[in-house]
This record gives sequence, structure tokens and C-alpha cells, in this order.
Amino acid sequence: MSEVKLNHLTTERRNEKTMNLDTLSTHELLEIMNEEDHKVPEAVREAIPEIEKAVQAIIKALRNGGRLIYMGAGTSGRLGVIDSAECMPTFGTTYEVVGLLAGGPGAFLTAVEGAEDDAELGKQDLVDQKLTEKDVVCGIAASGRTPYVIGGLDYARSIGATAVSVACNKGSEVGKHADVAIEVDAGPEVLTGSTRLKSGTCQKLILNMLSTASMVGYGKVYGNLMVDVKATNLKLVERSKRIIMMATDCDYETAAKMYEVSGNYPKVAIVMILTGCTKEEAEERLKNNEGFVRQAIK
Repeated sequence: MSEVKLNHLTTERRNEKTMNLDTLSTHELLEIMNEEDHKVPEAVREAIPEIEKAVQAIIKALRNGGRLIYMGAGTSGRLGVIDSAECMPTFGTTYEVVGLLAGGPGAFLTAVEGAEDDAELGKQDLVDQKLTEKDVVCGIAASGRTPYVIGGLDYARSIGATAVSVACNKGSEVGKHADVAIEVDAGPEVLTGSTRLKSGTCQKLILNMLSTASMVGYGKVYGNLMVDVKATNLKLVERSKRIIMMATDCDYETAAKMYEVSGNYPKVAIVMILTGCTKEEAEERLKNNEGFVRQAIK
């Protein structure tokens, strides 16, 4: 087996501030971790131009019936799965956001040996998802060299889908296989090579931006309210009613009644209240305005 060269990767270098990590008091260790974590948002800020390009590509894909498909291995893949799973209750998505993890769902809890090193597996997972040119594939790799991700990005581009990469090293290998390369450098980890730390935080912030900004552009938000929230538990049922109240300045009783009349759909209830129309008319208004409440109430 040939040597995998990692020395040039920032994520693999030793942090000069933590060379004696095992000799520090708990308080000193925590202070250093906090100091290092402060570097993360600024590192992400530098990548906003590329993040914006990715968001625009995702919005275009969603409007054309395409999907955002995250794929990665280890921590990177798990973060993608988490973000995709959260889109359903937050934005009422169904098929639109998918998370693929090298080794399959079971790898979320237990690492699957060798899965991240299999480029063909990355391709096959996308084949199994019936990837089309309408989709956006976002390959996430802290090191920026994961074969599973590269295999997926190469396949995506080969069929005309948009390929986006997220890496925590500049000049990454995955970036060379993407249409949009998002690359951040927050410096070496406190614990050498443990990319679940600053790198993981970088990736989480980026995925937050990708999904949230895309959903805003896809008509899933009114003001700063998640009007497409899917109430899968009692807390979210109450949140849905509060959203209706905040969007329309109505009282709780009105919100609760209109929530029920709307079929438990805050977006429809809001349009009904603000325009005085029926449920069917509200649904038609939203359909004619691509789901945007602000346009539907004009």
C-alpha cells in the first residue's frame, strides 16, 4: 500500500500552543480550546464568496426540482446527515435534501473500515440515489482528500450535476474535483489531527449557511420565521401557533383555530389571516408565488 502523504495538510499539523496539552490544568486546557475556537468564524467568513456561489446553485436546483445531496465520511459525513435530517422538520422538506455517509447509515454510530477510501462507493451511492443533472452534490471532507467524496464529485460532474466541495485545507484535492470549492483554514487542531474539533465546527457553520440561505431563497421562510415547519411533536405544534401569531399579530385562539383549519400548515394559515381568503385560495396564492408568503399576501 502506497504512503498517504498528510504532512502538508494544516489539519494534520501540530498546534504550537498545545504541545504540552497533557500537562495543562483543566482550566488552562479549556481556555486554549476556546481561544482556538474563536478562529473558526473568521476562517468561515473568508469563504463567504464561494459559499454564496454554492447557495445560488442550490436554490436553482431546488426550483428546478433538483436536490441538495451531502456526502462525506466520518465526522464530515455525519454533519451532512445531521443537516439534511434537520431540514425536514425546520423547512418541511421531503425529497429536497439528502445526506449520504460512507459505509451507510450504520456508519453514523460505528465506523465502517475502508469506506472512506473507496471512490467507487462514492459513485455508487449517487447512482443508487438516481442522481440527475438537476441536483447539487456537496462533498464534505475536512482533510480535503477523501476518495469517497472525490468519487462522488467526479460522477456528479460527469452527468452534469453541480459539484460543491467543503474542505478545511486550502488548495484541497476535493476542490480540484468541484465546480465550487469552499475551503477554510482555521489552523491546526488543539488535539493533532482531531478534525471533529475546529474543522467540524467550520463545517457545521458552513452547512448551516448552505441549507438555511438556500431555504430562504426557496420560499421556506417569511421574515425570520420558519413558516414551513413540520410539527412532528408537541413543541413544534406550539411553535407553529406562535409563528402564526408573530407573522399576523393575531391572538393565540385565532392562531390555534386557523392552524387547524389550514391543515396544520402555518404558511397557509398566515396567508388566510393576512388576506382573509379561504384555505383553497391561500394554497393557490402560494402555488402561484412559488411558496413565498410575502408575494402571496400582496
